[in-house]
Amino acid sequence: MPASQKKVSIAKFPLRLMPSVRKVAEDFSRKEGVSLNQFINVAVAEKLAHLEHEEWVARRPKATSKAIAKALEVLDRPTPRPVEEQDRLPEGYVSVRRKYTGKRRS
Repeated sequence: MPASQKKVSIAKFPLRLMPSVRKVAEDFSRKEGVSLNQFINVAVAEKLAHLEHEEWVARRPKATSKAIAKALEVLDRPTPRPVEEQDRLPEGYVSVRRKYTGKRRS
């Protein structure tokens, strides 16, 4: 075996699923064209990613009114490039923020 290939040890984990859950998982794994094992691995990975994201959102600093004002100021800066056609807003459009602050783009 070449030195660049390392043997990966995969732990076996007996998993008991309710028969109804297993049946649905088997049906979807078949539709996806993957093994039930692969389907469950991906499902667990997706759930973990979702939970990690929720933790990250809970830990990150909350937006302050000062930070929001600074971000909006950056967004309101004029740019030397013209707005591309697909990025144009409909005629008469006013954002909720500008509706309440009275601030308009020039």
